[in-house]
Amino acid sequence: MAIAALMGLSMAACSSNQKSEPLTEVNWATFNIRYDNPEDQQNNWKFRKDSVAKFIHTNDLDVVGMQEVLHNQMEDLKERLPEYTAVGVGRDDGHTAGEYAPLFFKKDRFEVLDSNTFWLSQYPDSVGFIGWDGACTRIATWAKLKDKKNGKIFMAVNTHFDHVGVEARRKGALLIIDKIKEIVGNKPTVLTGDFNVNDQSEAYQTLTTNEFILKDAFKLATEKIGVDYTFHNFGKIPDEECEKIDFIFVTPQIKVKSSYIPKEPDGTTGFLSDHNPEVTKLSF
Repeated sequence: MAIAALMGLSMAACSSNQKSEPLTEVNWATFNIRYDNPEDQQNNWKFRKDSVAKFIHTNDLDVVGMQEVLHNQMEDLKERLPEYTAVGVGRDDGHTAGEYAPLFFKKDRFEVLDSNTFWLSQYPDSVGFIGWDGACTRIATWAKLKDKKNGKIFMAVNTHFDHVGVEARRKGALLIIDKIKEIVGNKPTVLTGDFNVNDQSEAYQTLTTNEFILKDAFKLATEKIGVDYTFHNFGKIPDEECEKIDFIFVTPQIKVKSSYIPKEPDGTTGFLSDHNPEVTKLSF
C-alpha cells in the first residue's frame, strides 16, 4: 500500500510538472509580398505597402517570413513596423542587392541568439551563387530565437525556392534540413516560404517524408479559415485553378491550432499581393 501511495504521488508530481511546463504560443505567417514592379500599375507596391503593414498589425503576427522583398520594401516595412526586428540580406550581394527572404519578429517577445543567410546551392556560403539547375539565385534566412518569457529556444527559417529548377528545389530542401539539424538539432523549428510548387511536388515530398520530420501546418491545423490556396496572380486566376504554393512547415514538438488564408478581393485593385499570406497559430 505504501509503495502504491508513493507511486501515485510520484505520478501526480510528474503530471503536475508537465502541466506547469510553460508554452510558447505564436501567431506565425508566411507572406510573399510581391517585389516592387512598376509594371503592376495599380497593384504596385506603393499602393499596397500600408495594407501589408496593417495586415501584420491586425493579425497580431509575432513572426512572419516574407519573400520577394527588395531593399526599398525592407525600408518601408521597417518604418511601418517599428516594434519588429528584421533579419535578412539581399540575395545578389549579401547586403542590399536583389530580393531578401527576411524574417520579422516582435522585439519585445524574442531575443535573437544568432541569425544568418545561406545560399541554396552547392556552396551555401558563396554569395550570389546559383545552385544546381536553378534559374535564379536563391537563399534561406534563419534566426535562432529565445522566448523572453520562458527561455524556450527555437528556430525560424524562411526561403523562396526556384521556379524552374527541379533539382534545385529538391537539393535546396535537403540543404535546409541539414542546416536546421546543424544549428538547433531537435529544438522546435518552423520553416516558411514560397516553394513555387504544390504538395504533389518532389520538393514538398522531400521536406515532409525525410527522416528529419517536417509537417505541413495547414494539414495539421484543427481549424481552417479562409481559402485553401495562396497564388492568384492579382485575382487573374479563377479560384478553382489557384494552387497553394506557400507553406509553413513545423517540427513534431509544435502544435498547430489554426490556419488562416484570407481570400483576395474581387476586382482589379485592393490586393495585399499576388499571393495570399498564410497565418497559423502555433504552440510548443
